[in-house]
Order: sequence, then structure tokens, then C-alpha cells
Amino acid sequence: MSKRKILIVDDEVGFTRLLKLNLESTGQFEVRIENSGSKGYSVAKEFQPDLIFLDVIMPDRDGGEVAAELSSDPKMQRTPIIFLTAVVSKEEADARNGIIGSYPFLAKPVSVETVRECIQKYLA
Repeated sequence: MSKRKILIVDDEVGFTRLLKLNLESTGQFEVRIENSGSKGYSVAKEFQPDLIFLDVIMPDRDGGEVAAELSSDPKMQRTPIIFLTAVVSKEEADARNGIIGSYPFLAKPVSVETVRECIQKYLA
């Protein structure tokens, strides 16, 4: 079975490295990280991930802008995008059924188990 490709675009280097290590340790995923929001779209086009985790607030480019660019690309339109954000608490996320606009999201801090469950849900 081939590994599912996951792209994580988030400016928190420690968080992305830890998440990459944990996901790859399962043997199920090939994970690429990008810590610059402004490079998120170009990396996604090159990597062609099965799912993208995208930080909402980054210093060099807003995650919403990156998501809009990805969604307007015919080759990327069907790729699930899951927002990661520290702006919304887990309680607020639960109250919104985990949706911001039309995108699912996870509130930071987030456990690796929650991330895995999210991947399973959107790649099932």
C-alpha cells in the first residue's frame, strides 16, 4: 500500500517537525512541511499532497489566502484542506462543529491522535 502524502504549512517549526515525525512513524504517511505561508501554494503544487494542514495565522501570508489560491487551482480543488489555529479554542471548535467558513479546522494545541483521526476522516 502506498503512503498517503500530507503537507503541513505552519510557521511553528517545532510543531511541524514533531507532527511530521509522529505521522511518519506510523509508516502510513509521507509528510512534507513548509514553514513559510508564502511558499505553501508552490510546495503544494509540486508535492501534490492527499491532504493539507494549513495554519490560519502566519507572519508572511494568511492561511485563508493560501487556501483560496489552492481552491482556485483545478489540480488542487479536491485536496482536503484542514485549518490549524490557535485563535479558536477546542470548545469554540466543538461549538462550530469544527468548521471555519467552509473549511474544517483543528484548534491548537492539538494531539497527534486528533490529527490522525482527522486524516482518517477526510481521506476515507
